[in-house]
Amino acid sequence: MGYVDELRELVGDKPLVLVRPTAGIVNESGQLLLARGADGKWTVPGGFMEPGESTEGCLRREISEEIGLELGELQLLGVFSGSELRTKLLSGHEYDQVVVAYICTEYAGEIVPEGVEVSEARFFSLHELPEGTDPYVRDQLERWGPRLVQLLKISN
Repeated sequence: MGYVDELRELVGDKPLVLVRPTAGIVNESGQLLLARGADGKWTVPGGFMEPGESTEGCLRREISEEIGLELGELQLLGVFSGSELRTKLLSGHEYDQVVVAYICTEYAGEIVPEGVEVSEARFFSLHELPEGTDPYVRDQLERWGPRLVQLLKISN
């Protein structure tokens, strides 16, 4: 049983607040890695923290487990929260995400989606996001696109 399941046993159906580190993994062509989840939506890869984990440690674990990449240096982009990050699952359970977003241009390995939580993962141009991109992610990429370009120029 995972941490979220353990919390559910304690709090029942009340909404949870969960920390979700994410990585804007960018390749040498300036494309962003998106992952298609079990719900069919494309999003920035990441996952939920377990007790005792750092945000960076959680992110490295989740990306390795779900996509097969080992992340290099991470640069903090920002922390995002609010009602637009409330998620309601098919089970009816709800949670609010506190997203800690990083940019990563250094990674190793092959993209191999694990098939359960991530069915597909590919790089996309910021100007040609796939159909089915999560609306919040799409809005944030439009908002942060110029800042991402600026960060990438500094780090390259």
